[in-house]
Amino acid sequence: MESTDPPRPKRTAFLLSQLGALASARFAERTRELGLTPSDAGVLRLLGRSPGLSQRSLADRLGAVPSRVVPLIDSLETRGLVARVRSSADRRNYELRLTAEGTKVLGALRGIAERHEAELLAPLTSEQSAQLGILLARLASAHALDTDLHRDTRPE
Repeated sequence: MESTDPPRPKRTAFLLSQLGALASARFAERTRELGLTPSDAGVLRLLGRSPGLSQRSLADRLGAVPSRVVPLIDSLETRGLVARVRSSADRRNYELRLTAEGTKVLGALRGIAERHEAELLAPLTSEQSAQLGILLARLASAHALDTDLHRDTRPE
């Protein structure tokens, strides 16, 4: 009995890599307009979703050693986007929270991300776009990826 499934495209992983590189480069260009790196944007997004994380918890979520996260937070704090607040549960720790300016920048980032996604997916129909999203989410889950952030926190 013959299979009715269409043949699998070859080089799928390569194409995913190429599209990922293109999407990352274009997102970096867009975040640069706000004076941010993609790493900055990821931290702001994560703190917007999970206010009060400690630096240690943030580092764990990012898959980075805390010493790599400190300069990132220092930079965001210096620019008035993030505040370190003494934890009421454990006075030895600080919680990371977005400032009012950080919340404003996060809103601008949401707009950038929406335009970025719309441009990237423009060649697809809405049904194709939805199906691609479902398939990519399935792959990400199968490979234990955190769909909320990039794990690369190298300084840029």
